Amino acid sequence: MDTSDARNRIFARIRGAQQRPAELRETEHAAAQDYLAHHPSGPRPALPDDLVAHFILKAEALATTIARVPALADAPAAVAAYLKARELPTDAIAWPTLSALDWAGAGCHVEFRKPHGTDLVGITGCFCAVAETGALMMQSGPETFASATLLPETHVAIVPVSRVVAGHEDAFALVRSERGQLARATNFIAGPSRTADIEQTLVLGAHGPYRVHVILVDGA
Repeated sequence: MDTSDARNRIFARIRGAQQRPAELRETEHAAAQDYLAHHPSGPRPALPDDLVAHFILKAEALATTIARVPALADAPAAVAAYLKARELPTDAIAWPTLSALDWAGAGCHVEFRKPHGTDLVGITGCFCAVAETGALMMQSGPETFASATLLPETHVAIVPVSRVVAGHEDAFALVRSERGQLARATNFIAGPSRTADIEQTLVLGAHGPYRVHVILVDGA
């Protein structure tokens, strides 16, 4: 469902209540960009030089599992090995951005579409990964739909090591430099979904996948 029109009407009403024009003026956009460029960053923890190793450490602490491959072409075999080792189905849905990879040759049947209720495995890329927290940053789009990370019980993310950044500040800066603005849905995935709302008992898979597995790609 496209909610852009409803969102724009809401923003227009807010701006009207502030006695501002319904559409964002160019001067307002420039002022916001200037503020972001010159506003000093807050204090940040020191991180080791090896951001990838730190990301792995933090991600595993969140119950994310990790595999590492030398090249993007090796990712399908790594995904198949993970699924078979855990006796999970090798039928999956995936982002269309991954359609050029040889999934059939690795023994996986992959459809490049949004998930249905019966799809158990979702395979995606990610916008970037955050070493400080072990989280994955997702930016939604026509070929990078957020539902692939939320609906299937198992989420497998393919992450180039070149897209591992130090902190969340760096992740947002990367969005601004590469895309200009945040996507309609910006999600940070920090391990499997979990809740302890009922009797303080930890339950996985409450609001999303039971499993998150990351394939780190060295040559990408």
